Amino acid sequence: MNKVIPLAVFFLLLVASPSGAQQAGLIDVFDDWSAFTSTESGAPVCYIGSEPTKATGDYKKRGKTYILITHRLAENALGVVSLEAGYAFKPGSGVDVAIGTNQFTLFTDGSNAWADDAKADQALVRAMRAGAIMEVSGTSGRGTLTKDTYSLKGITAAYKAASKACGVK
Repeated sequence: MNKVIPLAVFFLLLVASPSGAQQAGLIDVFDDWSAFTSTESGAPVCYIGSEPTKATGDYKKRGKTYILITHRLAENALGVVSLEAGYAFKPGSGVDVAIGTNQFTLFTDGSNAWADDAKADQALVRAMRAGAIMEVSGTSGRGTLTKDTYSLKGITAAYKAASKACGVK
């Protein structure tokens, strides 16, 4: 897929920050998912990410959109799902995620969305790893409805590689 290389470069830049993070290293690309490793304040951080294969909505301008699943060992945060929408969500709105017959709702803050807690993250990651397609629907602050479709091809291999890099079983 042509998006793989730009996505990899994007994620490498994403984690480079002055807050003690070192630039990420690409572990590998697995179909539509890429796995990375980095450190923050001396502790390992490993994550996988993907961009939508299809994005629909009646918008004129939209920033970068992607989904990440992150292991932050220093915080004992494993398999944390986060979404960047490329626009600010409508305040108080949720994001609907559909994977086959599984339905999830993420809470929003600005342009990001997350699962409610570790248990919800685990359920979402399980469904993602078992699924083929994930559809994500949200509403912008201007009321624009969006629907992004993510391929889940390669997610299991990417998740295993990131988990191995961080020593997560």
